[in-house]
Amino acid sequence: MSEINVTPFVDVMMVLLVIFMVTAPMLQQGVDVNLPQAKGKALPAKERVVVTIKKNSKVYINKAEIAVPELQKKLKLIFANRENKEIFLKADKNIPYGLVATVMGEIREAGIDKLGMVTEPLQR
Repeated sequence: MSEINVTPFVDVMMVLLVIFMVTAPMLQQGVDVNLPQAKGKALPAKERVVVTIKKNSKVYINKAEIAVPELQKKLKLIFANRENKEIFLKADKNIPYGLVATVMGEIREAGIDKLGMVTEPLQR
């Protein structure tokens, strides 16, 4: 008999598919923020500096928590030797606008040329 039984192979592949589907969402790391939704195009995949403001008004640079008064000094150190001074701001949609404006002011005072606001894609 020269036939190959592929049923065990298909069974194993289905089990692996289910395992990867369950574990893939758990692999994402970062700071959880409830972003507002807006129209726009996706950001290019490259290394970038992200300032995040969480619901509890804590501010992070990438994943490190920082106080707002220290933000300007830290950003100056990060961007001291970079030509492209670009930063992205993620803020929870329930944060008071005054805090967002304060953080944006600190970013501008640090000499950042470009400030991008990150949002979730608009759900239809």
